[in-house]
Amino acid sequence: MNLNNVKMPNMPSGGAASALIKLGIVAGLGIYGIGNSLYNVEGGHRAIVFNRIVGIKDKVYPEGTHFMIPWFERPVIYDVRARPHLVESTSGSRDLQMVKIGLRVLTRPIPDQLPTVYRTLGENYNERVLPSIIHETLKAVVAQFNASQLLTQRENVSREIRKLLTERAASFNIALDDVSITSLTFGREFTAAIEAKQVAAQEAERAKFVVEKAEQDKQSAIIRAQGEAKSAQLIGQAIANNPAFITLRKIEASQEIARTVAASNNKVYLASDDLLLNLHDLNSPQGGKK
Repeated sequence: MNLNNVKMPNMPSGGAASALIKLGIVAGLGIYGIGNSLYNVEGGHRAIVFNRIVGIKDKVYPEGTHFMIPWFERPVIYDVRARPHLVESTSGSRDLQMVKIGLRVLTRPIPDQLPTVYRTLGENYNERVLPSIIHETLKAVVAQFNASQLLTQRENVSREIRKLLTERAASFNIALDDVSITSLTFGREFTAAIEAKQVAAQEAERAKFVVEKAEQDKQSAIIRAQGEAKSAQLIGQAIANNPAFITLRKIEASQEIARTVAASNNKVYLASDDLLLNLHDLNSPQGGKK
């Protein structure tokens, strides 16, 4: 094969190749720099920046897009929204009863103090601080109350826990939005004593009701007897003043008997004496005198 007539392509000179390589490197660095010099802070978050030369900067960055120097700086993003934490602790009351108390707290870091929080506690500040201060606060507050007071004064207990816990958390730059007691569990002996006390109270209330009912029945009987005596007295006076009063009562009784018999489906034959309508007996004393 004859290669003398083959034409080779013209290669760029050494200076042009070097320029292309430099241009590629600059373009790559530019793309890398643009891609790594911007970071976003989402809603409900705050950011601080760690610099390899000066360390943590004191500035706190709000939500949005921010600039940083690639490799020399990196962002540390914190969630500043309130988050719930459930903690249970077993403590002794003032009367030496063991109480298992459950507590729910809403905590969040103080945004302006995030650089200090990162320097002293790091990113997992909740796990480092909250369990210890919550257990300490619960034991201190529960020891001030009797077991029965923990039930009857639950609102005061919750208020005291919140007060002490807020003060303790503030020293670590942590804010508490809410503190609430979720459960109270006592030992078997104390629970049995409470149930026995409730049963005794119910029995006492029942006995009190029986006594009051008997007293009311007594008063009712007295009032009924007084009414009957007064009625008898009035009837006696009516008879003494007007002997025809007995005749009127007989007529009223006979009308009642007649209505009852008429409403019956059976045929009933009654004598006038049974109907209390004996005309000879209905004559007044005046008629007899005539």
